[in-house]
Amino acid sequence: AIILVHWLLTVWGCMNYMLPVSYAWGNFSVLAVGIWAIVQRDSLDAITMFLTGLLLTVLTDIIHISIFYPARDFLSDEKRFSIGMAIFSLLLKPVSCYLVYRMYRERGGE
Repeated sequence: AIILVHWLLTVWGCMNYMLPVSYAWGNFSVLAVGIWAIVQRDSLDAITMFLTGLLLTVLTDIIHISIFYPARDFLSDEKRFSIGMAIFSLLLKPVSCYLVYRMYRERGGE
């Protein structure tokens, strides 16, 4: 569910080409690592990389949104929706990090 929600919000955040390609690459690559963590349930490395990637994308999302947020005059409804979904994804990431950390602990992490 974590991957599906963040995938959908990232797709919606990238709809308007307002955020750079690095936003999409960063988020989709972390979601790919998340799929790897789902497939290999016994791998501690996969879940550690997924958690680390989520934590790093929190920082990069803050940077992307703050730098590329459009001026008020250039903010259409489509851009408002797109940036809103990117911000919503950013706000959900700490919750996702907590849930992934719990999965890390279940797999034997310290």
